[in-house]
Amino acid sequence: MYALPGGAVRRSFLLLGRGIRSQPKTFTLAIVASAVWGLSFVAVGWLLGRLTDSVVVPALGGEDVGRGAIIGAGLLLLGLAVTSAVTVAGRRIWAGIGSIDVQAGHRRLVTQQYLRLPMSWHRAHPTGQLLSNANSDAESAGYVFMPLPFALGVIVMVIGASVAMFVSDVVLGFIGVTVLPLVLVVNAVYRRWMTPAITQVQAERARVSDVAHESFEAATIVKSLGTEQLEEERFAVAADQLRAANVRVGRIRSVFDPVIDLMPALATLAVLVVGVYRVDAGQTQTGAVITASYLLTILTFPVRAIGFVLGDLPRSLVGHERVARVIDARGYLEPGDVDLPGSGGLHLEAEGIGLEVGQGRSARPLLDDVSFVVPPGGTLAVVGATGAGKSTLVDVLLRMTDPTEGVVRYDGVDVRALSDEARTGAAALVAQTAFVFEDTVRANITLADHDDVTITDEQVWAALRLARADGFVEALPGGLDEVVGERGTSLSGGQRQRIAIARALVRNPRLLVLDDATSAVDPEVEQAILANLREQACTVLVVAYRTATIALADRVLHLDGGRVIDVGTHTELLGRDAGYAEIVTAYARDREEAGR
Repeated sequence: MYALPGGAVRRSFLLLGRGIRSQPKTFTLAIVASAVWGLSFVAVGWLLGRLTDSVVVPALGGEDVGRGAIIGAGLLLLGLAVTSAVTVAGRRIWAGIGSIDVQAGHRRLVTQQYLRLPMSWHRAHPTGQLLSNANSDAESAGYVFMPLPFALGVIVMVIGASVAMFVSDVVLGFIGVTVLPLVLVVNAVYRRWMTPAITQVQAERARVSDVAHESFEAATIVKSLGTEQLEEERFAVAADQLRAANVRVGRIRSVFDPVIDLMPALATLAVLVVGVYRVDAGQTQTGAVITASYLLTILTFPVRAIGFVLGDLPRSLVGHERVARVIDARGYLEPGDVDLPGSGGLHLEAEGIGLEVGQGRSARPLLDDVSFVVPPGGTLAVVGATGAGKSTLVDVLLRMTDPTEGVVRYDGVDVRALSDEARTGAAALVAQTAFVFEDTVRANITLADHDDVTITDEQVWAALRLARADGFVEALPGGLDEVVGERGTSLSGGQRQRIAIARALVRNPRLLVLDDATSAVDPEVEQAILANLREQACTVLVVAYRTATIALADRVLHLDGGRVIDVGTHTELLGRDAGYAEIVTAYARDREEAGR
């Protein structure tokens, strides 16, 4: 489990320990540098007290103070100042690196988990929330590690300063050390108020991200329907709620920050008042007062570092908890270790496939006892009305989700027993929505960096020819090096689909699944593509509506309500399955009516 057990205090220590262990060298250097910095400041305070008694007070009293003593004292102070500057730089650099590395580690874990979790999990979580988990939540989980080395160095500094003050004067030392426990008490109250406020901020931030993402994704719909005002109002409501949550956090900080700043200042004032009376009474020396007041003065900001850590801990705990919910999510599909030797078309078999979502009374079957066989090199068309379960069946066949009952076999091997490499190497999917990256045509097909030579340009062009995409790619100014826009906005819908088909074909799959992947392609081009596929040595499963496309398949499976209604050739089903005939002739009728 990645989630931290126990109460707030235990979870805080576990979070800090986990972060430091993840970057041990970096944080060790940062903490050592911070500790040396703190001790150098204590040394300056101690030295100033000694110089006050041995140099300043005698000089003010008219005594002759040697020049050598003054120069030596100045050199000591200069050395301590240089040490302080160097260690401050080291602490900031290493703490910054460590904090960013912790955040990067969380992002890697979240994105790796996203890749492992099935599509059913992704569909149950808004995209904006997933973006927030990988971005702002991962960042928040690492906030506390930036001030942490500083705070640990301050603890060393406080211990050293306490010893120095007690050695100089017990009474003044006692006044000085009372600051730290008071700061800790105030911060405990602060954390109790801040945790729910930060939790609300993170939740509202995820909601804003989700609303914004929906608006961006639906930009075409928003523009075409003229609903910009509605989207602005939705975003304004979410933004106002985030603003209100942030204002609440700001108000809490505005109350506690001045209180924490005030404590060392009040302690310094108390040391000066008590110290004056003790010097006047001959109970202590002036240097002791200088040492105590100087150390308390320089502790004013460093002690705030402890407040920074305690203040950032609630935010980091909340961010970590939100990240942990993703990392601890289960239901991902464990791969097997079986390889899949062989070449040519894949023998695909589905036996008694059933898939149910929900539990108890809310359980709903999406697939029910679906069985069929596609021989090597065969073509099966899956036909059904909207909501019949076609895309769900595709998910099961490609093991994007596992069925609740039944089994899918590749060449007689249960797909759940296959390794990821064997499964993805054997089967390729071209989905309903052809996703195109903002990159070159070549990179969109190979999905590799420019230096990757695993797939050659000759193979890319061969795949483009099979997908009937070579013509328009050759016409592009940059050819394979042409950079298409975000999501392929510089390409038409049909061109994007053909790029996606070429992306699948370049990998020489033994099973090619086309989930309504040619809906935006001209019917003549579609038939040419499917004719090319029939000449390849791969098994093809196509979700289709057009009669000409379906007729190219060896067999047709009619799916309705998640159940197989009939299986046979296109001609056979037309003659005996009225529901099938209604579906496949509807498209032709619509085109005829549109042409009148």
